[in-house]
Amino acid sequence: MCNLSTVRKSAAEVAAYFSVAPPDIAAFNAAEETYPGYPGMVIREVEGRRRLETMIWGFPYRPPTMKPESKPQKVNNARGDKLNTSFWRDSFAKRRCLIPLTGWAEAEGPKGQMTRTWCSIEGTDIFAVGGIWRDTAEWGQAYSMVMVEASPQMLSVHTRMPVLLRPDEYDQWMHGLPEEAFGLVRTSHADLRFDRTPEPWTKRSTANATATLL
Repeated sequence: MCNLSTVRKSAAEVAAYFSVAPPDIAAFNAAEETYPGYPGMVIREVEGRRRLETMIWGFPYRPPTMKPESKPQKVNNARGDKLNTSFWRDSFAKRRCLIPLTGWAEAEGPKGQMTRTWCSIEGTDIFAVGGIWRDTAEWGQAYSMVMVEASPQMLSVHTRMPVLLRPDEYDQWMHGLPEEAFGLVRTSHADLRFDRTPEPWTKRSTANATATLL
């Protein structure tokens, strides 16, 4: 499950790479590293034109047992085999987006001593992950990353991985019928690169960045 992602490129560089309209830099608030509950980069279509924007990472979710005054959980990962459930169905059918990344991180190591392992595509500086988005009463526009079972290579780090899209698949993901887009919800066998760092997984406070997979 991905709870930390990064884009180590400027917004202008990302917009140029994906050939989309650049953002309003004055209002652009995505950090280099993105945690659930914080703004991240998203490419969506507005009036027939793709734009680079920021949205909050994670759909709000209130379990039936949650107290009304409690803050909702942040569901930042959508299981590919659950996209037809009521929580995800409408967003997947009508509001798919691209999530630009230069990498995502997973935690490795013994409990209490976990470190960050950064995952990316070998030979690729930047790539896109399949995402969905919707308007929320709690946080405005929010997005979630679609996850699938890990490839044999990824299994050395985690049992799941994001939907990695090739450039020739962007249009199908953004414009295809739901069944056509669902054909892309599959494990990628792209050659991955792993950077196992000594950085503590919880090197910054994550009290407000807890997340879940649904």
